[in-house]
Amino acid sequence: VRFFHTHGLQAFISLGGVVLALTGAEALYADMGHFGKRPIRLAWFGFVLPALVLNYFGQGAMLLEHPAAVDNPFFKIVPHALLYPMIGLATAAAVIASQAVISGAFSMTREAMSLGYSMRMPVVHTSREMSGQVFVPWVNSFLLVMVLLAVVGFRSSDSLSAAYGIAVTGTMAITTLLALVVARRQWHWNGVVVVLVGAVLLTIDLSFFGANLIKVDHGGWFPLVLGLGVFVLMTTWRRGRELVVRGIRQGGLALAPFIENISEHPPLRVPGTAVFLTANQASVPHSLLHNLKHNKVLHERNVLLTVEVLDTPMADATEHLRVESLGGEFYRLELRFGFAEDPNVPLSLSQCARAGLPFDMMDTTFFLSRETVVADKRRPGMALWRDKLFVFMARNALPATAFFQIPGNRLIELGAQVEI
Repeated sequence: VRFFHTHGLQAFISLGGVVLALTGAEALYADMGHFGKRPIRLAWFGFVLPALVLNYFGQGAMLLEHPAAVDNPFFKIVPHALLYPMIGLATAAAVIASQAVISGAFSMTREAMSLGYSMRMPVVHTSREMSGQVFVPWVNSFLLVMVLLAVVGFRSSDSLSAAYGIAVTGTMAITTLLALVVARRQWHWNGVVVVLVGAVLLTIDLSFFGANLIKVDHGGWFPLVLGLGVFVLMTTWRRGRELVVRGIRQGGLALAPFIENISEHPPLRVPGTAVFLTANQASVPHSLLHNLKHNKVLHERNVLLTVEVLDTPMADATEHLRVESLGGEFYRLELRFGFAEDPNVPLSLSQCARAGLPFDMMDTTFFLSRETVVADKRRPGMALWRDKLFVFMARNALPATAFFQIPGNRLIELGAQVEI
């Protein structure tokens, strides 16, 4: 308080440098999905926090005794004989911290895909025991390119500190806001308590963030531009998918009259089970209509499959699947997965027997409508450039069949064009 009272604005600006002492703490919870909260709490309170306090107290004592060591107090408190081992340890620590953030990026991307905020990408599971341990090659390559650009562009850690400060303090402020939302909506905290706690935490976070904003033109623009770019991609994909689903529903045929008509005028039936993937439960899947139109047949048993990803990490066993008979050997099957789960459709179908709908995978064929999205400036929804961006992402996204782990040798895809 005395420091701020004496130095005023300069003290506030100094927070931009002080916050660098806190950086790295955000990497602790980046691996939450890999290790869980208990190991992270034990690591923080049992080892990391005491080590940090001792280290910073040691640096402070060094500066009080030798003010000239201000240029690099961390390495100057190390005995000369241990200098090179300490450099090696610091390098290893940087690699470990980077790995934590990279793993966190993989987990968040996977969850964003499940929640519909990211285009589908290949995901590689690196553990048989923990579903959260994943590797996303596309994200890994993107991070590599961004790191190389940052190293070449900023050239030194001092130049990069401005970008790092804004990124970290921005993350802290956003995390606080999200925690307050969770406290209110999920934990049902009293509104007054949420406001009071939020006021205290945001005062600290926004003070650090504001002190770093003066560094925008010195490199702080980099994380802001990068974050804005990712935000545009995520919102464009989300909005684009909504427009595609809306376009499909507008041109859809009502399901109930269709089944009645099939019962009155039955087409040729062929043995086996047909599973039609659809996002709209009230209308006939395009793949079913195209199959009936071109092949002039229906299977003995037809299942309309809808896959829903919940806002919770794991779906409860009681809500994982629901089967409804629609008559005429038509069934509606709903599969629900948590956003942290892998939507494995064949595995879920094997569990449908207890719900009265057994499947023989060797006698089951999957039908999927492959939408070709076309940007049309005459249609409302998004700006034309965002339409084209969504079309590009849709063409390069991982097919839904691979995302749902549907075997390719049991799949028939039928095309459909959708304008957005």
